[in-house]
Amino acid sequence: MAYATLQDLIDRFGRTELVQLTDRTNKPASTIDESVVARALTDAEATINGYVARRYQLPLTSVPEALTKKACDIARYYLHGKAADKDSPVYLAHKEATTWLQDVAKGLVVIEAEGIAPAAAGGGVIRANPSGRVFTRQSLRDM
Repeated sequence: MAYATLQDLIDRFGRTELVQLTDRTNKPASTIDESVVARALTDAEATINGYVARRYQLPLTSVPEALTKKACDIARYYLHGKAADKDSPVYLAHKEATTWLQDVAKGLVVIEAEGIAPAAAGGGVIRANPSGRVFTRQSLRDM
C-alpha cells in the first residue's frame, strides 16, 4: 500500500512545482512526468518502511495521515535532488520527517496503525541454586 500518491503531492506542493521538477523532455516544462514521481514515491516508501518495520508489521492495513505527509516531504526532497540546499524548506522538511521516523522506530512516537508487532518474548526461567557456598572459610583456608 502506497503511503502517498501523485495527487497528494499536487495537493501539498502544487502542480507547477511538480512540472518543474519532473518534466525533463519539454522546454519549457509543461507536464508532470508520472514515472519520475512514481520513482520518488517508491523511494520514499522504501525509506519509511525501513523505519516503520521495526515496530509495525508491513504492509500497514491503513495509512495514517502523518505517514502520508512524511512520504510527500521525503518524495519532494528526492525530486529536488542535489538542488535542495541545507537551509531550504525542502531539506528541513525531509530532515524533520526522518527524525520523526527515527522516533517511530524507537517507539517514542506511536502511529495509528494496525499490526503492531508483538513484543519479543523474554528470556527463560531464572533458577536459583540454594546449594552450599562456593567460597567458605574451609575452602579458602590454604590461601
